[in-house]
Amino acid sequence: MKYAGGFTLIEVLASLVLMALLMLGVYSGIQTASHSVRSGTAAVERIDQLRSAQDFLRRELAQSLIQPISHNERGEDLYFAGGPRQMLYVAPLPGYLGKLGPQLQQLQLIDDGHGSSRLELSLAVLPPDGQPPRPLGDPQVLVDHIRSGGFKYSGVDTQGNVLPWSGSWADGRLLPQLVSIDLKVDGNYDWPQLQIPLRSNPLNSTSPQNGQMSKPLSGASL
Repeated sequence: MKYAGGFTLIEVLASLVLMALLMLGVYSGIQTASHSVRSGTAAVERIDQLRSAQDFLRRELAQSLIQPISHNERGEDLYFAGGPRQMLYVAPLPGYLGKLGPQLQQLQLIDDGHGSSRLELSLAVLPPDGQPPRPLGDPQVLVDHIRSGGFKYSGVDTQGNVLPWSGSWADGRLLPQLVSIDLKVDGNYDWPQLQIPLRSNPLNSTSPQNGQMSKPLSGASL
């Protein structure tokens, strides 16, 4: 009597074990590759975020306009307000947003509640009739996951005396000559020393730039 050839139970189980080990190796390789791709993508996105923020800050601060944002107790126009974690100025935006005219821009370092900060930009449209600025959308995050950072300012006073670097800009009747934005971000990323020269200075102009009104804007404060 002949018996049909086939695999024994032991052989079948051994084959299943070998197949499971092979699939485990394949899955582990795919998982490692996926993790590498995700890490690479995150690194590229982080670098792009930092570079875009630096380019934006250089462009906007350099183009700060001599347009009043408020006034002091003597009724004198104030063109700039700066503290260690926030600053307020007027500048034109690029692209289609620039069609709305110069805008009040506020930069702030905001605690995120998790031991780090984020750099936010708030925009407001300046009505031509001198009414209070109208907020333009929600604040935009320029840089997140910031371990530490702050703003510093340098320039001259009304007598032409050079002022040392300081964490606040005391005389808003003038624009600082240099603004420094120093950030330390999470991860193995460097935020380069960012010192931005401002082109405009009320001392060199008897009238606002670009035909802008010199009437102080109520409701604009830091």
